[in-house]
Amino acid sequence: MPVVVVESPAKAKTINKYLGSDFTVLASYGHVRDLPPKDGSVDTEHDFEMKWEIATDSRKHVKAIADALKEDNTLILATDPDREGEAISWHLEEALRKRKAIKKDTAVSRVVFNAITKSAVTEAMKNPRDVDLELVHAYLARRALDYLVGFNLSPVLWRKLPGAKSAGRVQSVCLRLIVEREMEIEAFKAREYWTVKAILTTPRGQTYEARLTVLGGKKLDKYDLENETAAELAVQAINSRDLTVTSVEAKPASRNPSAPFMTSTLQQEASRKFGFGARQTMSTAQRLYEAGYITYMRTDGIDMAPEAVTAAREAIKDRYGDEYVPESPRIYKNKAKNAQEAHECIRPTDMTRDAASLKVSEPDQRKLYDLIWKRTLASQMAAARMERTTVDIGSADAQVELRATGQVVLFDGFMKVYEEGRDDVVVDDDDKRLPQIAQGEPAAKESVTPEQHFTQPPPRYTEATLVKRMEELGIGRPSTYASIVTTIQDRGYVRKDKNRLFPEDKGRLVTAFLSNYFRKYVGYEFTANLEGELDDVSAGDRDYIDVLSRFWRDFSAAIAETADLRISEVLDKIDEVLEPHLFPPKEDGTDPRLCPKCGTGRLNLKTARSGGAFIGCNNYPECRFTRPLTAPNGEDGEGQLEDTVLGTDNGDEISLRNGRFGPYVQRGEATEEVKKPPRASLPKGWEPASIDLEKALLLLSLPREVGKHPEDGELVEAGIGRYGPFVKHGRVYANLPDVEEVFTVGMNRAVEVLAEKAAKGRGRGATAKPLKELGEHPESGGPVNVMDGRYGPYVKWEKVNATLPKDTEPADVTMEMAVQLIAEKAAKKGTRKKKK
Repeated sequence: MPVVVVESPAKAKTINKYLGSDFTVLASYGHVRDLPPKDGSVDTEHDFEMKWEIATDSRKHVKAIADALKEDNTLILATDPDREGEAISWHLEEALRKRKAIKKDTAVSRVVFNAITKSAVTEAMKNPRDVDLELVHAYLARRALDYLVGFNLSPVLWRKLPGAKSAGRVQSVCLRLIVEREMEIEAFKAREYWTVKAILTTPRGQTYEARLTVLGGKKLDKYDLENETAAELAVQAINSRDLTVTSVEAKPASRNPSAPFMTSTLQQEASRKFGFGARQTMSTAQRLYEAGYITYMRTDGIDMAPEAVTAAREAIKDRYGDEYVPESPRIYKNKAKNAQEAHECIRPTDMTRDAASLKVSEPDQRKLYDLIWKRTLASQMAAARMERTTVDIGSADAQVELRATGQVVLFDGFMKVYEEGRDDVVVDDDDKRLPQIAQGEPAAKESVTPEQHFTQPPPRYTEATLVKRMEELGIGRPSTYASIVTTIQDRGYVRKDKNRLFPEDKGRLVTAFLSNYFRKYVGYEFTANLEGELDDVSAGDRDYIDVLSRFWRDFSAAIAETADLRISEVLDKIDEVLEPHLFPPKEDGTDPRLCPKCGTGRLNLKTARSGGAFIGCNNYPECRFTRPLTAPNGEDGEGQLEDTVLGTDNGDEISLRNGRFGPYVQRGEATEEVKKPPRASLPKGWEPASIDLEKALLLLSLPREVGKHPEDGELVEAGIGRYGPFVKHGRVYANLPDVEEVFTVGMNRAVEVLAEKAAKGRGRGATAKPLKELGEHPESGGPVNVMDGRYGPYVKWEKVNATLPKDTEPADVTMEMAVQLIAEKAAKKGTRKKKK
C-alpha cells in the first residue's frame, strides 16, 4: 500500500477515511528536523550550510514511516499547501534518504489540497508533483535568518543589557511597534474642545437631535469652541433665535460586504467578536480544517474557487431568496504579495452547512466556524441599500446653523447575515433614524446642551490591530502572525490586559537598545523589504544564498561594532531615551531625577549582577536608595519610596522599604557583623500602605514550621518563595492557592497538598518511585534502581543515568547488568567513581 504522510494524526484520520484501505496514512507530527541550538548550526563560511538534527520525539515517527516503506515502495508527501508544509515534506524526504528508507526505485511524489474533502483529496492524488525547491529555499533562507539573528544578537543583549532575554528577528520589530505606541500615549497632551447639541421638535411633536455647525455666520472647526465660556455663548446664540428647517436632502446609498477571510482578517475579527488571541484562533481553525469543515487557514488570498462561488450563491438563494443574490458573482482581487501561501480564502467546504448542522461540541470551534460561514455567504450577497438624510436648520439671520443626520435601511442585503466588527467604537450620527421633517417648517427647541470633550491618545494595540498594522507594513506573513504576537508575550516583553497590549519595562529596554545600536534591523522598511526578497526567492526570482550573504555581511559588521561597548555607556544611552517614561515631570515642577532619600544625588538607570534593571542614586554607596523601573506607588514614584519604621521587636527596628525588586520589610540595619539583615518581600496583592508591624513580623517569621510529617517524622514547613506560597517536605515543594494560608495551614491540609503534588509525579524535588530496586552498588555504595523516564526505562546510581538496551524489560535487569551499564555511561561522561 502506498505510504501517505501528513502532519497530524487528526488529518491522517480524516484522509484515511477518504482514501480507504488501499493506502497507509501516517503522521509526521509536524517538523521532524530542526537546527540544533548551538554555535555552527548555520555555517556562514560555506554557503550557509545548515546542520539539521532529528528531534528526539520525531525519531519514532520517522522510523514508523521508514518501516511502512519496507512494505510498499511508494511515498506520497501530503503536507500543508504552504511554505512550511513544503519544508516538512522536504525534511521528511531528506531524513528518509539518510536512513536509506528511500531507495533508487522508490517513487516519491508531493500532493497538495486546499481542503480535506473527498473530492479535493481524490483530485490531488491524480495530480502529483515534485517537492517545490523554490518554496524550500524560501523556508531555508527564513530559518537561517532567524537563527543568525537570534543566535548572534541574543548574546550581545545578555552581555550589554543584563537580565534581557533573546531577541527574534521579526519579534523585535513587532515589539518596537508596541513600545512606540506606548510612548506616543505617554507624550500625548489632551486638548479640550466643546460641541453644542440641541434636541429639536417637529410641528407633529416628534423629537430629533442636531449639532451646531455654524456660529456667527462661520463654519465651526473642531477646536473653535475651546472652553466652557465659548460653548455657553454659543448656547445663548441658539436660544436667542428662532430656528427653521432650511433644507432636507435625502440621498440613496449602498454598502458592499467585506471580502471573505484570509489569515490576518480572521484573527482580527475573532479577536473583536470573541476576544480570541491569535494563537487560539489559529489552533481552533486548524482543528476545523483537519476535520474537513473549512479550507486551509494560512493564506493571504481572498479569492474563491468558481465552484465555491456557485455553491455560495445557491445556498444564499435557498436560505434567503432571489433578492439576496446579486446579478453577477462578486470577484475579490487577491492582494497576496507572495506565492508561497495557499491562494484561496478561508471558507467552509460545504456552503449549505451552518454551525448548528456540524458534529462539533467544542464551543470555540462552533463560534469560529459560524463566523467563517457567515462571512463567506455575506461576501457573495447583494449590497445593503439605504437612504441617508441630511437636515439643515438655521436662523433667519444665518448666524446660527445646526445639522441633523440619519439613515433608513431600505434593504438589508448582506447585513441580514453578517456585519464586520470595529476595533474601536465610533459614534456615528449617520446610524440614527430621523422622523418626518419638511423644509420650511419651524424647529422648536426642547433643550440646548454644551458638551465638553478632550482629544484622545492613540489606542493601545490589541492582537487584532497589531496583526493589521504588521500586515500594512509588510512585516511577517500569514503563517507567522500568531507565533510573533505570542512570543513577545511569553518572553515577558509585553503583557495583555483587557485585550490591550502593554509593553513591560524589559520590553522598553530591549527596544531602546536595538533602536540605538541595531536601528536598521528593527526598521519597518528594512524588515518589509527583506520579506519581499524572501517572497522573490519563493517565486524563483532570487537566489537565497545571495539574500543570506548580503544580510550577513552587514549584520555581522554591526555585531562586531558592539564588541567595545561598555555597559555603563549602553545604560546612559537607554537612560536618555527612556527618560520621559522613567522620570516623568512632577506636578510641583521639582527635578524628577533628584534622589528623594539623600536630596543631593541624581537617579539613574542601573543593572544588578543578578540580572534586571532598576533606578538607583548616583551617591551609592553613601546613599543606597533604589526603586523598580516603574515606581510602585504613583506615577511620580512618591509615597513609600523612603524607608518607613513600622515599630520595634526585641530591640530591632522593623521597617518597610523599597528595593530594586519592589517593596520589602527588614529587621534591623546592616552592620559589620550582620551584612544582610533578615528581609522578606511583600507577596503579590499586599499593598505597602496596608503593612503594619504585625504583618511585617508575620512575613519575617517565615518559613513557618507546620510540624513533623506523620509518615517519616521529617519537618514540614510553609513559606513564600519565588513562585508564590508553598508547603515543603524534604525536597518536595507544593504550591498553596492563597498567601494567607501560609500562616494558617495545618498538618492535615499540608499532607493533603503534598500528596496531590506527589501523585502528579512532577515538580521540583518530587521523588519518582523506582520500577525495580536492585540494592547497594557492590563497589562504591549507594542505591541502584531501575527508573521510568521520559525516553524509556533507565538505571540510576547517584548522578549517573544509563538507558536500558532496546527490548530489555525493567524486571529482567540484574545488579551485574546495571553495574556494567553504569560503568559504560560513567566512562563516556568522564565520571569518576567514588571510593567506598
